Parts: sequence; structure tokens; C-alpha cells
Amino acid sequence: MDWGNVTAEDLIDALREVDWSSPPRPLSEFFSRFTVPRSSSKWNSRLKCNLYYYRTNYFILIVSVLILGFLRRPLAIVAALLTALNIAFLNDSFAGTFSEKVTRTVRQFSPHLAAKMRPPLTPVIRGRPSSKRAIYICGRPRWVFVLIFSSASFFLWFVSAGLLTVLWALAIGLLATILHASFRTPNLKARLNTFREEFRAVWRNYSEL
Repeated sequence: MDWGNVTAEDLIDALREVDWSSPPRPLSEFFSRFTVPRSSSKWNSRLKCNLYYYRTNYFILIVSVLILGFLRRPLAIVAALLTALNIAFLNDSFAGTFSEKVTRTVRQFSPHLAAKMRPPLTPVIRGRPSSKRAIYICGRPRWVFVLIFSSASFFLWFVSAGLLTVLWALAIGLLATILHASFRTPNLKARLNTFREEFRAVWRNYSEL
């Protein structure tokens, strides 16, 4: 895959649709080899490749920095976790997995309530969905959960008076992520994994037709 031709919008869409349930890459691989990119085009391609391949590691890194910044503020830690969960809801795979696990847990206690948590059926015209498949969480549109968790996290940030601290912690986490993604040399395993996930995405879209 030529990451130099991938736009930022394409990268965001890929991160939103890709499966985030995979475990993070080992630390021995994460801190393996660092080199300075030879040109701006090489740096651009390397940055996008590493952001995609080490996405779980970067997510854990940013959340860890946020938590370390609020060790003396329990409400801020809860707010950081709610914010991280709210961001994770924007990923299609995580939202679907979360909804499925919650529904399965509720089914053990109340099958009737679990039946109401099923997402509505998507209309099909001539063997194809009539529109882009909407994401539902526990039978409700995703934006409902995003709005609720955003409001709760903002209230906790306001109460804990940690908004300035979270901005500094977030800036440090993002800076560390960009520096690592800029100087970590993409290995053959990263490229092969990218091709494999591309094939899975194409096959999944083909099977939905």
C-alpha cells in the first residue's frame, strides 16, 4: 500500500472502521528501530503507516498519560475514562462489539429487555442495503450514547477543574505519538498486516452485497 497517496480523511475513515479489539503490539517491537525519514514524503508515508499499525498502542499511551495527570483527582480520572470510551464509540467495530456484549449480559437477566436492545433491520433493495448501514448501540443510534457520554465527561471535567490539565496531558500524549510514529521505521510485518486487513475489508464489503 502506498501510504503517500492516502489522505488524512481516508486514514480517519480506516481507523473508524477497522477492528480495535486486537491486542497492542509488543513493546519489543514498539521500541525496536528508529531512523530519521529521508524526505517529507517518506515522513508522511511513515506517519500514516505507523498511526494505523500501532493504533492500539497509541490509544493506550494517550489514555495512560491522561490518567497519570489526574492521580490526585479521582473525578478527572473518571472523566478521562468516559472521554476515552466516548472516542472508542466512534469506531464501528468497537460500538458493535460493545453493544453485543451488553445485550448478551442483559439477556441472562431479562430476555424481554434484551430483545428491545436489538438494532432495527436495514431495508434491502435488490439484494443491497438501501443506504449506508447506521450504527446502533443497545438498540439506540450511536449519537445518543456519544451525546450522553460527552455531556457526562464535560460535567466531570468542569467539576474537577482539570480542563487545563487534560489539555496539557493530551498535548504530551499526542506529541509522544507523533514523535514515535515519525521516527519508528515501518517493518515488513506492518506492511503485510496492512495488506491483510485491506483484504478482510474488501471481502467483508463483498459479502454484504
